[in-house]
Amino acid sequence: MPTGLGVKGKAVVRSIDKISAFVLRYGLVLVVFWIGCLKFTAYESKGVFNHASHSPLLAWAYHILDVRDFSRGLGVIEIATALLIAAGPVWPKLSIVGSLAGIGMFLTTLSFVITTPGVWQAAYGFPALAASPGQFLVKDVVLLGAATWTLADSLRYVAEGNGSASQTSLSPLNEYTPRKRQT
Repeated sequence: MPTGLGVKGKAVVRSIDKISAFVLRYGLVLVVFWIGCLKFTAYESKGVFNHASHSPLLAWAYHILDVRDFSRGLGVIEIATALLIAAGPVWPKLSIVGSLAGIGMFLTTLSFVITTPGVWQAAYGFPALAASPGQFLVKDVVLLGAATWTLADSLRYVAEGNGSASQTSLSPLNEYTPRKRQT
């Protein structure tokens, strides 16, 4: 019985790998950019306050900034983070910075699971999460994974000596090539 995927099977796997790397990186960029833009709206500012005001990591900022200004500041950071991650295929060193910022951002929001009241469904106990804010917050585990992948992808590319725009170029989807995986 033959083993392995054969030439066509391996080509399919390479195509899926390229597409999934593109979707993972730019899906993360889309989500972070979009949420960053929403930070400039009144309703999102209120939503941020409901979580951040209970966080020992962020609550202090409300002594310096009002609710809207704090939210706008986060929006600027999130938009910058998205743009830096998006730069990965052209400037992987910038993507490293953006990926680290994303990791920090998602670790911070995941800490809200501990600090925000109403995360757990009290009647059902652990691990029953309330739809909001619990289930809303836990999805950041996947976004944390995506940011960690973009960090590893960019670090791998820099380690291979491809750390500047002159050595790489932004490619369309059908030519997007993720970095080689080391086994």
